[in-house]
Amino acid sequence: MTTRGRFITLEGGEGVGKTTNLDFIRRWLDAAGLEVVTSREPGGTPLAEEIRGLLLAVRDEPVAPLAELLLVFAARAQHIAEVIEPALARGAWVLCDRFTDATYAYQGGGRGFDPTVIALLERLVQDALQPDLTLYLDLAPETGRARMTGRALDRFEREQDPFFERVRAVYLQRASELARFRVIDAAGPLATVQARLADALRDFLNRSGQ
Repeated sequence: MTTRGRFITLEGGEGVGKTTNLDFIRRWLDAAGLEVVTSREPGGTPLAEEIRGLLLAVRDEPVAPLAELLLVFAARAQHIAEVIEPALARGAWVLCDRFTDATYAYQGGGRGFDPTVIALLERLVQDALQPDLTLYLDLAPETGRARMTGRALDRFEREQDPFFERVRAVYLQRASELARFRVIDAAGPLATVQARLADALRDFLNRSGQ
């Protein structure tokens, strides 16, 4: 009988270094001898990537919060069906750049959407699926925004500090409530941040019996 894989998510606001650290985590898990499938949200499949493009594009037409929320979960439904569940079922470990915690933070905290509606969609789309470990890279919004200077910004990245402060507050609230969270201070040197990530991963593997 195949042992089900583990599901690890990496979360954080803008400019926290998710791309660099996702690659570090993938290499760390590879070195531990695990089969790792790396993906992202929104996205992860051709259809979900098309939806991602719709969500991130800068446009003149305002995007209704409900339309944004439904697009996020539409992409997630496809991603779960085509990538996440098949990988976990065959015993692979899935490492995902953002998942539903980001929806609570961005659409719930940032946009002010009712979290009970998010929870309803979460149950509909995910059933019992939840991450086994969530690594949250924490950084003050103004520091993250300073790191993005000089690059083209998408629709979310163009939001102002109060939006990202609400996003951060929800992330920290969820981290205080959910045992699967590990908060990683992302303000220090990269080597220090990655040492903290390695410690969290080592602890998780030890508890998982790997």
